Amino acid sequence: MGLEKVLAISGKPGLYKLVTQTRGGFVAESLIDNKRLSISLQSNVSVLSEIAIYTLSEEIPLYKVLDKIRVKENGNSASVGPKEGKNKLEAYFSEILPDYDEDRVYASDIKKVIQWYNLLQKHDMLNLLDDEKSLSEEEE
Repeated sequence: MGLEKVLAISGKPGLYKLVTQTRGGFVAESLIDNKRLSISLQSNVSVLSEIAIYTLSEEIPLYKVLDKIRVKENGNSASVGPKEGKNKLEAYFSEILPDYDEDRVYASDIKKVIQWYNLLQKHDMLNLLDDEKSLSEEEE
């Protein structure tokens, strides 16, 4: 399973694993409480492998940002909590990604990235970042 099977669903907290597709959508399992829910095709769903973070020069794929956090934290949970203040979140993120676009990446986006990293770390899914790295190297 790669990051293309990990979903962020608008209006729902946390991340979800894609379980199966149905006629009218798909079934996803929450990484927070392992509850399964049926998601319609009308829902706003983002696949983690398709998300990128704006920098001043380009868009960096989310898996690279998450990998930078993993390296900084030695595979442990993020040292900054998602509920920290805006200044602390931005300072932490500028350590991870020094040239991130401060006009287009909001504190709420940084909170999400940290929450997502911590969820992946908690569920021992950070190895998916390595899968993404090897996939992108094959495409080059």
